[in-house]
Amino acid sequence: MTELAKCHDVVVEYRQGDASVRALDGVDFAVRAGERVALRGRSGSGKTTLLHVLGGLVRPTSGSVEIEGEELAAMDATAQEGRRPPPVGYVFQGSNLLPTFTAYENVAFAARRAGAVLDRRLAPDALLQLVGLGDKADHLPDELSGGEAQRVAIARALAQRPALLLCDEPTGQLDTDTGARVLDLVDALQSEFGFALVTATHDHDVAQRFGRVVELEDGRLAAEDAV
Repeated sequence: MTELAKCHDVVVEYRQGDASVRALDGVDFAVRAGERVALRGRSGSGKTTLLHVLGGLVRPTSGSVEIEGEELAAMDATAQEGRRPPPVGYVFQGSNLLPTFTAYENVAFAARRAGAVLDRRLAPDALLQLVGLGDKADHLPDELSGGEAQRVAIARALAQRPALLLCDEPTGQLDTDTGARVLDLVDALQSEFGFALVTATHDHDVAQRFGRVVELEDGRLAAEDAV
C-alpha cells in the first residue's frame, strides 16, 4: 500500500513556567493508504498530540509531517488561499459540534470548506442519512444524545472527503453499547469509502479491532504489533 501520511523525527514541546515538557520526543510514524491503526497509551503518553500533529491542529517544534508526499504546512497555506485543505478529517473525543448550528449546518459547514461535492454520497443530507440521522438534520447538538452527536461529528469529518480519518477516543464519553455501535459505523464507512483510519484509545478491546496497534509511552513509540 502507498504511504499516505508520515511523521519524521517529530518533537512537540510545551512551556510550563520555566520548564519545557516534551509531548512527543522524536517520533517516526507512517500510515499507508486504507490502513487501520490504533494508537494506544495511558493519558499523557502522546497519542492525542500525535493525532493533532497529523491533523494539522498542532505545529511540531521540530521534525516534518507529510500528507500524500507534501509537507502539511505547505498544504495548510494552500487552504488559506482558498484551495482544497489537506485531506484529513478529525473526530474529537467529545463531538465538538458548533452549538448554535443544526446537525445539517455542522456537516454543511465542513463540506463548504472542502469545496464542490463530486460524490453525491458525500453531500451533507446524504451523509446524515448514511449515519442514520436523516430525521435529526434540524436538531441542535444539545437536542441529540451523545451517540447521535458523535455520529454527526463523523458525518462532518467525512464531508471533508478525507483520505485520512483521525479519531481521538471517539467512544470515550459513551456507554459501552453506544460506543460499540459508533465503532461499527466507522468500520462500515471505512469499508465503503476506503480512507485510512488512525484512532487513539486507551482501551485494549477497541485497539484489537485494528490491524496495527502502536503503543506510545512518554512521547515515544514504545512498541508496535500487528493484530
